[in-house]
Parts: sequence; C-alpha cells; structure tokens
Amino acid sequence: MKKLILITVITVLGLSNVNAQKIKFGVKAGLNLAFITGDNAKNVDPNTDFHFGALAEIKVSNKFSLQPELLYSGQGFNTKNDSEDRIALNYLNIPLIAKYYVTERLSLEAGPQVGFLLSTKGGANNNKDLYKTTDFGVNFGLGYTLDNGIYFSARYNLGLSNINDVDGFSDKNRNGVFQLSVGYFF
Repeated sequence: MKKLILITVITVLGLSNVNAQKIKFGVKAGLNLAFITGDNAKNVDPNTDFHFGALAEIKVSNKFSLQPELLYSGQGFNTKNDSEDRIALNYLNIPLIAKYYVTERLSLEAGPQVGFLLSTKGGANNNKDLYKTTDFGVNFGLGYTLDNGIYFSARYNLGLSNINDVDGFSDKNRNGVFQLSVGYFF
C-alpha cells in the first residue's frame, strides 16, 4: 500500500508542472453491480449500489491522460440463505486511471486502485472487524467524453486482495465491481 501511495504522489507531483489548461476537474456518479469472488462465492448474489466522487484528467499527450479519482463506492454482496441478507461494504476508493484515446472522444482505461473500508451494514455479523480495512484492485474499462464535458464510462474493478479478516478463517474472497458512470468535466 505504501508503494502505491508513493507512486501516486510522485506521479501527481511530477505532473504538477503540466500547463493548467491540460488539467480538467470533474464529478461523476453511477451504478455498481458488486459481488465477491473466491472461496464459497457460489452462495452469494450480486449487490446493486452506487458510487460518486471527484476526478481530474491530466493530459499528457493527445492520446494519453492520467485520471486520479476519489470515490465513495457501495459494494458488498447478497447471501443466498433463508433471510436473503445484504452485506453492504462501503469504501473510499482511490483509482489512478491511465486513459488511452482510441479516437478523439473514446478512451481505453486501466489502472490500480486502493480502497479504504468506511463501514459495513447487514448480515447476522454486522461487524467491520470481519473485513480488512484496505483493499487493492485494478480497473479496466472504456470512457467516452462529449464536447460539452459530459463523460460516460463502463468499468470493471478486479479485486486483488483478500477482504476477509477473521482469525482461523481460511476462505479468501475478493471484491468485484462493474460500474456504469456519468460525469461532467468543468
């Protein structure tokens, strides 16, 4: 985690000399289809939730940009038991997205993400201590920006780290999230 934060800080500081006209700020919000993968994940269904936050696009060249984001993201899963419990895992996610423009408006997007667990809700064991407080992942997706600043994206976040934090519990589960977003660059 320390390496990812250091790389992010160095990247942002290294790009701070970029002409201010090459930096756009914006906001975005959208729908999450979240689930877990890994051990015993066949007993869970996806959870529908939302995300929202702020972003900046730093143009490096005509074809390449970096887009750091700060997002609240509702994640989690639904259990397939008699009570149909919904387990909500609420994160503050910080992705650093590299954008390659295939055309003037259409971009391929990919990059690392660190997430910090803010809260949990639901289930018989509604306890934040059952889950690790930090989550690492990588994002893949597409983006499309209109001339008026409206931005659309479809993205998949592949969780890389085990989210379980229970002593003696050997199951390993990771977050997975499909996101559809709409945003606006100022």
